[in-house]
Parts: sequence; structure tokens; C-alpha cells
Amino acid sequence: MLIEPLRPVHATDYRALMLEAYALHPDAFSSSVAERAALPLSWWQSRLSEEPLAAERVLGVFQDDRLAGVAGLSFESREKLRHKATLFGMYVPARCRQQGLGRRLVQAVLAQAAGRLGVRLVQLTVTQGNDAACALYASCGFVPYGVEPYAVAAGPGYVAKIHMWCNIGLPDVRPSSLT
Repeated sequence: MLIEPLRPVHATDYRALMLEAYALHPDAFSSSVAERAALPLSWWQSRLSEEPLAAERVLGVFQDDRLAGVAGLSFESREKLRHKATLFGMYVPARCRQQGLGRRLVQAVLAQAAGRLGVRLVQLTVTQGNDAACALYASCGFVPYGVEPYAVAAGPGYVAKIHMWCNIGLPDVRPSSLT
């Protein structure tokens, strides 16, 4: 197993894996399969920039030279928000689950974030009711801080999203220090 940042050369495989994710788990992602399938390959390539300070970084886990899972990290650019990054687009297909790949991806994303100057926390959203994902994130240090009702339109209904965050470099925050 190898985890590394994806590069533009991986765009075709990354696109195929994410289109599978959007199709099989429409309530887990804010993008639809139709929306993302319509994007040119150049959009997918741009998301895989090799620039050291790229706004996004997508990590892939490989098994036998085959892409077996992905997780993205988006860095805030605004001055007052640069201490935050967002984990996005986490997906390990069913055929590759129960092997620890998801945990390794989350840990690798946290390490990437910690290696970026000034980043102190990583946040994410996860669909309410996705207990396996919630447990994975919690075991990696994420804690919930709220629920967004009606966050994503999924078919004829809506799903709520749990907001979670992980401290990767903030000093202990005590209630008295928040005033």
C-alpha cells in the first residue's frame, strides 16, 4: 500500500473513482455525478496541482499500482481563515474497505495539513447516519461541533451533515480564554 499526493497524470483514474462515489453514494457528496461527469478532464487535472502551496491537495492510496481510495484537503486562503483546512471527497470503494485504507488516508491528510505552515485545524462534514464514517473520523481525533439540517438535496429528500473538526496545532482552549 502506498499513499501519495495525486498528480495530473492520475486525473483519469481519480475522475473514474469519484464518479463511482457520486453514483453509489449520492447523499454523501455535495456534487452530483451528472455535474462532475460534465467537467472536462482539465478540471480534474487542475485539482491535482503539484505546486507546493496549491489550494487543494488530493491524496490517493494505491494497491498493486491501482488507485484504491482518495481524500482531498482544501486550504483556506483568506488571512483570517488560513489556520483551517477542510477534508473533502473521501472515498474508498467497497471492494477495498475493511483493510485500514480509510484510516491511513485520514491520517495522511492530517499529516499533510500539519505540514502546511499555519494550519491548526482540519474540518469536515459527514452525512448524519453514516456511522462507519463518523466512527472512523472520531477515531482519528475529529469531534462533532454541530449538525446542519437539510444540508444536501438527495433525491426527493434532504440529508443533514455533521460538522467535525480535528485540532492539529492549537493550544488547549479553555472556556475562560474565549472571552
